[in-house]
Amino acid sequence: MDATAASAGHRPSHRGRLREVAVLFLKLGAISFGGPAGHIALMEHEAVHKRQWLSRQHFLDLVAATNLVPGPNATEMAVHIGYLQAGWAGLAVAGACFILPAFAITLALAWAYVRFGSLPQAEAILYGVKPATVAIVAMAAWRLGRTSLADWGARALFAAVLAASLLGADDLLLLIGAGLLVVAWRERARLPWFGLLALAGPAAGRTLDGRLAQLFLYFLKVGSVLYGSGLVLYAFIQKDVVQGFGWLSQQQLVDAIAAGQVTPGPVLSSATFIGYLIGGPAGAVLATLGVFLPSFVIVALTGPWIPRLRSWAAGQAFLQGATVAALALIVRTGLLLARAAVVDPWAAALAVGCLVLLWRFKADAVWAIAAGAAAGLIRLALGA
Repeated sequence: MDATAASAGHRPSHRGRLREVAVLFLKLGAISFGGPAGHIALMEHEAVHKRQWLSRQHFLDLVAATNLVPGPNATEMAVHIGYLQAGWAGLAVAGACFILPAFAITLALAWAYVRFGSLPQAEAILYGVKPATVAIVAMAAWRLGRTSLADWGARALFAAVLAASLLGADDLLLLIGAGLLVVAWRERARLPWFGLLALAGPAAGRTLDGRLAQLFLYFLKVGSVLYGSGLVLYAFIQKDVVQGFGWLSQQQLVDAIAAGQVTPGPVLSSATFIGYLIGGPAGAVLATLGVFLPSFVIVALTGPWIPRLRSWAAGQAFLQGATVAALALIVRTGLLLARAAVVDPWAAALAVGCLVLLWRFKADAVWAIAAGAAAGLIRLALGA
C-alpha cells in the first residue's frame, strides 16, 4: 500500500519529511509511558489522526504484522512509520529517535546508581521501588494472560512451559518449541506423522573475545528472538546473565527493571542500565545496539510481506504458542523477583498496595514506581 494514500495534498521534500519524523519520534520517545499499548496509541493519534501519514487500516496492518515477528512492537511500529514517511533514512531515524530519550535517561540513572547507590536515600528509594516493580510485572502477566490463555489448550501449554522453566529448561528452546508445537497441532491433519524435533542451539555462555563482545552478541541474540511483552527480556536476563554468567545479582536485575519502568520509551531500555553495570558506558551502548538492532532488520525484511503475514495461518499459530510460552517466562521471572524484593512485611504491604493502585485505580506504572520510592523514603524517615 502506498504510504501517501491517506495523505492528500502537497508533501514536504524528503529532507523535510525526515525532519518531521525525527521531531515526532523524539517527542514520542520522551513522553511515552504505559508500555507498548500506550506507545502505539500515541503513534496512532500523532501519525494517523493528526498528521494523516497513513490510513487507519494501514496502521492496523502494521500492528498485526509486528505481533507476528520477534522484537519490541512499539519500536517496530516506529520504524515502520518512519520507513513509510521517509524511506530507508526514515526507517533509521524514526527508530533511533524513539529509542534515544530512554537511552539517555536510563544511562544517567545507571551512572547515578553506580555513583550514589550506596547512599541511604538511594537505598531507601530502591527498597520501595522493588516491590512496586513486582506489582507491575504481576499486572502485566495478568493482562497478557486474559488474552493469551483463552482456552484449555493454551492453559495446559502455559503450565507445561512454566514447570519446565522452573526446572531449568532453556528459555529460547521453550519459546521456539511452544510455537512449533502449536503449528504442528494445527497442521496435524496435513502431516504424515506428528512429533517434535530436537532443537540444538549454541551455548549461551561460550567464550568470545572479551566480555563486551559477548555482551553485544548476547543482547543481539535476545533481540532476535524476543516475543510478547518486553518483560520477557527480564526472563532471559535472570536465567543467563544472573544465574548463568554471574554478571549481575538478583538485586541488580530488579533495579534494572525499575529503571526501565520509570523512564519513558521502550521497556527494553533496561538493557542500557544492565549494559552499564556490566561494562560501563561502552557496555550500555553495545547492549542497547544489540537488543534493538534486530527490530530494524526485521522491519526492513518483513515490510513488503505484511499482507501475506497477516493471512498466514502457520505464522499466527506459531505466534500463539510463543506468546503463551512468553507469558510463562514472565510469571517465572515475577516469582523470582518477588523473592528478592519482598524481604519483610513492609515490602509485602507495599507490593500489595502498588498492585491495588494498578489494578483497582488503573494507575500508570510510573505512579506505582513513584509511590514505591516515596514509601521507601518515608520508611527511612521513620527509622523502620
